[in-house]
Amino acid sequence: MEAIVYEEFGGPEVLRYEDGVAVPEPGPGEVRVEVAAVGVNPLDWKRRYGWVEQFYPTTFPAVPGLEFAGTVDAVGPGAKGPDGSELRVGDEVFGWTKTGAYAQYALADIVARKPAGLSWELAASLPVAGETAARVLGLLGVRAGETLLLHGAAGAVGAVAAQLAVAAGATVIGTASERNHGFLRELGVTPVAYGEGLADRVRAAAPQGVDAVFDAAGTDNLPVSIELTGGEKSRIVTISAPNDVAAEHGIVFSAGGTDPSVVSRQLAEQARLVVEGRLRVDVAETLPLKEAARAQELSEAGHVRGKLVLLP
Repeated sequence: MEAIVYEEFGGPEVLRYEDGVAVPEPGPGEVRVEVAAVGVNPLDWKRRYGWVEQFYPTTFPAVPGLEFAGTVDAVGPGAKGPDGSELRVGDEVFGWTKTGAYAQYALADIVARKPAGLSWELAASLPVAGETAARVLGLLGVRAGETLLLHGAAGAVGAVAAQLAVAAGATVIGTASERNHGFLRELGVTPVAYGEGLADRVRAAAPQGVDAVFDAAGTDNLPVSIELTGGEKSRIVTISAPNDVAAEHGIVFSAGGTDPSVVSRQLAEQARLVVEGRLRVDVAETLPLKEAARAQELSEAGHVRGKLVLLP
């Protein structure tokens, strides 16, 4: 099969396109999917650099990619969807892969059926953003009437988290570049520009104070987040600052751990919300699979609004 492969840690130049990679066979509880679309995530290039080995150990040769959408091609014993029904060849699904999504075929055991009204590109854009947003909001315990500061609110994860928090009745203050402020207002978010003077701008936007902080942007946000919550570090969670840096500040770094059955049900529910127009997921750009290195470069450069998607 066709796939993007790397055999050492490094920059985007270590990624190479191969035609002739062995097709994986599904085991118990797994399905093999013919991939139609792949979501590109910051974690893809962080793993390529070897920065997150303590959470996601790498076995070479490695195929990048976590999330996909595609058609079930083969079914292992006991493979089921989130409703408990058996998955079948020909089912259109999306979810998390076990073998790397930058490929023609991938194995998965965390999937949901793709609704007919959801495109392949949008389906592949939802798993990581949806699971991460729901997980972190749960850790923060964000409730109706509270104010959430969301760093990186215009990114794929940030935008989903913002919408879920607004739907839950929270006031959301979102940091983003000024070109994305109109987009955030459309989501019900009060936008503020990041950079020097951020604390003052947040206080002006939220005179009632900040109850919780979701950092989806990076290390520089931790000190100001602690300041804005009055030192209440238990209400701050980062997914972007390195784990050791987060630990130095006494902040929780979250990298996953949600029960797979819960994730599958969340995916199905969030897909329904997208189809109904109650949850917005944007695709920033689609690129062919052979341009995986370019896609990761764009992701690493930052400031992408929405999702980068690869098409095998």
